[in-house]
Amino acid sequence: MTNDAMRAQMATGKGFIAALDQSGGSTPKALRLYGIEEDAYSSEDEMFDLIHDMRTRIATAPAFTGDKVIGAILFEMTMDREIGGKPSAKYLWEERRVVPFLKIDKGLEAEENDVQLMKPIPGLSDLLDRAVAHGIFGTKERSVISAANAEGIEAIVAQQFELGAEVLAKGLVPILEPEVTISIPDKAEAEDMLLASIQRHLDTLDQPVMLKLSLPTKANLYAPLIAHPKVLRVVALSGGYARDEANAKLAENHGMIASFSRALTEGLSAQQSDEAFNATIAATIGGIYAASIT
Repeated sequence: MTNDAMRAQMATGKGFIAALDQSGGSTPKALRLYGIEEDAYSSEDEMFDLIHDMRTRIATAPAFTGDKVIGAILFEMTMDREIGGKPSAKYLWEERRVVPFLKIDKGLEAEENDVQLMKPIPGLSDLLDRAVAHGIFGTKERSVISAANAEGIEAIVAQQFELGAEVLAKGLVPILEPEVTISIPDKAEAEDMLLASIQRHLDTLDQPVMLKLSLPTKANLYAPLIAHPKVLRVVALSGGYARDEANAKLAENHGMIASFSRALTEGLSAQQSDEAFNATIAATIGGIYAASIT
C-alpha cells in the first residue's frame, strides 16, 4: 500500500523534507530572492503562476528525488496544480519518490502571551478530504513563539495537538510546527518549556505525529522527542539562518533532519540556465542531505 511505503520512508528514510509551501504573504519575497521583482507581475494570479514555475523547476530538477529529498511540503494552490503533466502530489510520489505534505494553516493571530496562535481554518474537513484524494501523506501547521512564556507556549502546543488530532482522524500525519523565533534573547528557556509541554501532550496520543522545530540553542535538546514512540520524525526549520549556518547547526543535532524553505532556494535564480540551475540545486540538496544524516 502506498501509504505504508510513504510512512516507512518518513520514519527511516535518509534525507530531508523540502518546504515548497510559501503562501500568499511570503511569495513576493520568495520571488524577489529568485530574481523576479514585483513589477514583473500585475496580479495575484500571475504571481502564483511564477512561483509555481519556480517550484516546478525545483521538483523536476534531476537531483530532486527520494534518494535525498524524502518529502516535500506543498502550498494548497500547488496541490491543485500539475507538475510534469500530473497532479503535483502524484507527480512527486510516482515520478520522484518524494512524500507529499500539505501546508494547512491560514496564517497567524496577533501576538498574545508572547506567542502567535494559528488563525481558524475554515473548511478544514473538506481541505483534508481533498488532500487525501490527491494522495497527500500528511500536513504542516505553523505557529510562533516569541518569548519564554509558559502560559503562551502551553497554549501553542495545545492548539497544535488539537489540530493534529483532526488531521490524524482523516488518516493523515500532521507535522506540528511550534516555531521558536531564533533571534529572541531567551530562546534556550523557551525551548526547554516547549520540550516539556510537547512531552506532556505526546503522552495523550494514540497515533504518531511529526514535529517541525527551530534548530535548538542546546544541541540534541530534542533527542527525547526523536526517540519517542509517538513521534514519526523530528524535522528542523532553518528559521532565517543562512544555509551554511543552518546546515552546521543541524549536523550537531543527531537524528534531526532538515525541512528548509528559504535555505533550499538560496542561490537559485530565474535567470539561470537549466544547467546552472540544476547544478546549484544539486549542490544545495547534497549539503542539506549531508547535514540531515548525522
